[in-house]
Amino acid sequence: MHVSERFLKYVSFDTQSDESSTTVPTTEKQKLLGAALVQELTEIGLHGARMDDYGYVYAWLPATAGCEGVPCLGLIAHMDTAPSAPGANVSPRVVHYTGGDIHLSDTVVMRASEFESLRRYVGQDLIVTDGTTLLGADDKAGVAEIVTAMEHLAAHPEIPHGRIAVAFTPDEEVGSGADHFDVEGFGAAAAYTVDGGELGELEYENFNAASARVTVRGFNIHPGSAKDKMRNACLMALEFASMLPPAETPAHTEGREGFYHLSHMEGDETEARLSFIIRDHDRQKFEARKERMNLIAAYLNEKYGPTTVQVELKDSYYNMLEQIRPHMYLIHRARAAFEKAGVQAVEVPIRGGTDGARLSYMGLPCPNLSTGGANFHGVMEYIPVPSMEKMVEVLVHLVTEAV
Repeated sequence: MHVSERFLKYVSFDTQSDESSTTVPTTEKQKLLGAALVQELTEIGLHGARMDDYGYVYAWLPATAGCEGVPCLGLIAHMDTAPSAPGANVSPRVVHYTGGDIHLSDTVVMRASEFESLRRYVGQDLIVTDGTTLLGADDKAGVAEIVTAMEHLAAHPEIPHGRIAVAFTPDEEVGSGADHFDVEGFGAAAAYTVDGGELGELEYENFNAASARVTVRGFNIHPGSAKDKMRNACLMALEFASMLPPAETPAHTEGREGFYHLSHMEGDETEARLSFIIRDHDRQKFEARKERMNLIAAYLNEKYGPTTVQVELKDSYYNMLEQIRPHMYLIHRARAAFEKAGVQAVEVPIRGGTDGARLSYMGLPCPNLSTGGANFHGVMEYIPVPSMEKMVEVLVHLVTEAV
């Protein structure tokens, strides 16, 4: 089956995860795609295809004769799609792009002036949305590329390779895709997530990440008699936010520059709550950012009273670079695979995180590779068909390069 045909089949499944859910997986519908993948992996010749109670799909392709001693390599992608745009009833179509704007519908237009990446794909077939939903290339393109590469290798046993483990996970988009990953049962010495953007991306450095919940408690009294008595929690919360560096927000940073991001605020005179995410590639700077939050709280507690401000910090994930450095052969191997496929590797630090970052700290070194898609998480999402074809080629080179 061609990779684009496989991809179009997968996007027909509604697999949005739900950040407010407390179940595992967060939506039961993700298991419908998982069950279909188990059947498909078995049919194309992989062994041990199964889906566990958490919705994780695992299988492996046995080593070819004489390659049984080659360390097992893993390939991983996630099945869920982001909850940030509608994800049900996806109606994709293939357009041959000749340049200019793409009319997704009568009212929704992907303008070339706004989405400059389009210029790289003039003359290619693009899979786009109908302007009402996301597409799901993040990360069903990764799933389709892995399955297609495995189908090719299973059909060509003359191509030597070691044991290849594959896994498809739920709930990556809500930050819990690695929570129940069975690293030991997976059986790989190292792996790659196929969950990046445009063709050629090779990522092995990401943010250190934490969340901060700030609770500010005040004292309310009728404003007519409030002089020297009222302590307005909303105003004190604004004072807290104003003490963070104004230039260190997502709107003012790029590359490896870290930030504080105020993502939510609510409250009244009695109590106010602020939600932040904290990001930095540098671990020392990351720790300093968290300490700054505590220092601001200490200052305001001294100013307004000892129980006025409470800060709750929770680390989310860490920079995978610390875990990849001892295994740089993985990066050399990926560069070589891209080169053999005629693709220029583009190595950039991720201004975010991946399941690979968490898996790397769980003992499974796991850089991230491109899928070929662009404009993820929205109705302007698209993926060039030739990019998916190239990624299948890259994955085949990747798992056979060391043999």
